[in-house]
This record gives sequence, structure tokens and C-alpha cells, in this order.
Amino acid sequence: MKRLAFLIGLLVGGTHSIAQSFELAETAESYQLSPNQTVRIPIRVRNISDKAHTYVIRVVKSEWGDTQRGYFCLGATCWDAHVEEITKKLEPGETAGDLHYTFEAGIQAMQAAIKIEVFSRTAPSEIVGRASTLVVEDKPGRSFVFQSRDITIHDVYPNPVQDIAFIDYKLHTETIQAKIVVHNVLGKDMGEYELVPDETRVKILADELMPGLYFYTVYLNNNGILTRKLIVRK
Repeated sequence: MKRLAFLIGLLVGGTHSIAQSFELAETAESYQLSPNQTVRIPIRVRNISDKAHTYVIRVVKSEWGDTQRGYFCLGATCWDAHVEEITKKLEPGETAGDLHYTFEAGIQAMQAAIKIEVFSRTAPSEIVGRASTLVVEDKPGRSFVFQSRDITIHDVYPNPVQDIAFIDYKLHTETIQAKIVVHNVLGKDMGEYELVPDETRVKILADELMPGLYFYTVYLNNNGILTRKLIVRK
């Protein structure tokens, strides 16, 4: 009962917003993973004021298992898992780059919550939060990995892939602009695929990709909302 109350509290808190110097993009309402999978939760903070600000970005977690861990990353640079708060200075109009929070599912089935909170050092009481539920299942089957009011999306399959992979999805809002971009470990785009409202599956072409590790990112209205691994084998 206490855990349920905590989860509800986080989700309610995540919808609250205060007019201030920055914008914080929405995140997924739920992430569903298998054991040992990894998900990157984008943190898109944009300074909408006419002055430079230093923002504090912190994570609030509930009831993680012993094998789960999470950590902040900026591009390929990641902080230690014990770091639960970082700072980022943004100039007027600047958006934090490839900033995200990486969650490693570990080997235990679990359900918990995570909340990303952001505030300016000059206004510490004006906090904006985005909350998500994390679900790790032993046998998730064809479960979704991302769900929001705009889209439900499943993980890529098969993975590893040799030539063609697929991603099932459903757009709940016809006016949303959605796409998937495949990129290599250096961030170079290797393919872009539009998600159209009247379809429910997109085909990912991997036959021209060299064997190795890639990532695919889901974008809604040009905002990255989810990044996951794609392994190519020949």
C-alpha cells in the first residue's frame, strides 16, 4: 500500500508545472523491460529565459532491487551510479544536449517509479518533475516498452538482427509527428523512419549496416523520448 501511494504521488507530481525560466520535455509514463535490458530516459531541459541559468537535475527513486542501477549520462560521458544530482549551465535559448538517465534492469523482476526533477539554482522552490513507472518482467512477451498519451511502442524484433527488423507501434494522436532514427555509437544517423497514423508497424533495414552495436531513438515532434539498443549480426 505504501509503494502504491508513492507511485501515485510521483505520477501526480509529474504533471505539475510552474511558469519559470525553463521547459522540461515530457517523458514516458511507463517503461517495460526484460531482465538485463537497458533503457535511456531523455532529459530535455531548455532555457527559455533571456539570461544564463544553472539548473539542478536530480533523480528520485523508489524501491529498486539490488541488481538494478541507474546513472546520468551526457553523450558518452556517464556519472557514477551513486550520483543522484547534477548541474548544467544553459545559455538563453539553449537546450541540454544528449542528456539522459540510463536504467539497467538487472536480473530481478520489479516495479518501481522514477522521477526526474529540475529547478534553477536561483529559484530552488520552483521544481518541475517528470515521473515514470519502471516494470521489469521475467517473461514480458510482446509487451510495450513505452506508453504515453501520444504513442504506445514495442521493442525492436528480432534483436540481434541480420537484415530486417520490425517495431510495432500505435499513435493515439493523429497530429503528432513521430519518427525513429537509427544511429551508431558515435551518434551518426544511419537511417530515419517515419511513423504514420494509419499503420502499426515500421520496418528497419539493417542489411547495409556493418555488424555491431547501434541505437534507435523515438522522436515525437522532434523531441527524443526513448533510446534503445539494436545489435546487428551477419
